[in-house]
Amino acid sequence: MTRILFVCTGNICRSPMAEFILKALVKARGLQDSFYIESAAVSDEEYGNPIYPPARRCLHQHGVWFDPSKTARTVVPEDYERFDRIICMDSSNIRWIRYIIPSDPEKKIHLMMSYTGSGRDVADPWYTGDFERAFQDILTACEAMLDVRK
Repeated sequence: MTRILFVCTGNICRSPMAEFILKALVKARGLQDSFYIESAAVSDEEYGNPIYPPARRCLHQHGVWFDPSKTARTVVPEDYERFDRIICMDSSNIRWIRYIIPSDPEKKIHLMMSYTGSGRDVADPWYTGDFERAFQDILTACEAMLDVRK
């Protein structure tokens, strides 16, 4: 089983979107038994808060189921042992995660868009307001991630 942790700044927009997008793709491909998927934050500023309403609306508009009881949590050092991949939405998240998980000897920490062959960030819709663009970037990267697995 591949265990994936998606990470963003607050765990209320991009990383929960990625969590539920990948869960939907995995389910559509009949791979539920092959993956365990969660999301978390590098910051504790949103700890305990639900998925941000515009992110929820975006998932709903695309027919992506999400757990309405999902709340933000913070990455902890133990996550390094619990997960096979820790996938960050942007380079700032990678810098911040190095304070929580200072060493990556198994090369588990990745940038989300690296799965598409790009080194760019998934723009933060908290600041841009463009949840659709974030959704499309995340969807493209998740599909690429699954295609690499074949």
